[in-house]
Amino acid sequence: MNWTDERVEKLKKLWSEGLSASQIAAQLGGVSRNAVIGKVHRLSLPGRAKAGGSTTAAARTKRTTSAPRAPNYASRVTTRTVTRPAGATVTKEEVEMEYVPSQELEPVSNNVVVPMSRRLVLTQLTDRTCKWPIGDPMKEEFHFCGNDSPEAAPYCSFHAKLAYQPSGERRRAR
Repeated sequence: MNWTDERVEKLKKLWSEGLSASQIAAQLGGVSRNAVIGKVHRLSLPGRAKAGGSTTAAARTKRTTSAPRAPNYASRVTTRTVTRPAGATVTKEEVEMEYVPSQELEPVSNNVVVPMSRRLVLTQLTDRTCKWPIGDPMKEEFHFCGNDSPEAAPYCSFHAKLAYQPSGERRRAR
């Protein structure tokens, strides 16, 4: 199949209208979807137009995350660029995300017992000590928990509960 000037112009027109490569191949006849994609790539055509106008504003409002907020608390809204698959291509879009501190999501229980750490430095850790880091590694007072940990486990039972959440809780937190 030869790409005549007429067929190339029709390809450009259909591509700018937002038709998929499969739809264009069907309208041109005698050419595969992959041939259309290859020709579009060789012509360096821009991404397809979206049918029905711009969806980036609609996607941005749909993808705004929110969580229950405590009254009288000022929250921050930030914009983050994310990538997502759109058919055979990956697109980048900006998504507004609302920052909600974790204490707003889950009330803190007053009956939590935090174990005293043994304040070990890196050279004092063994296979049976908790390796949970405490503090800023760049500061002098940085240390590890150092409490006894079960065999072949990096953390004590308290820090293991923090590190390894059940899958149901991880899904809820997203």
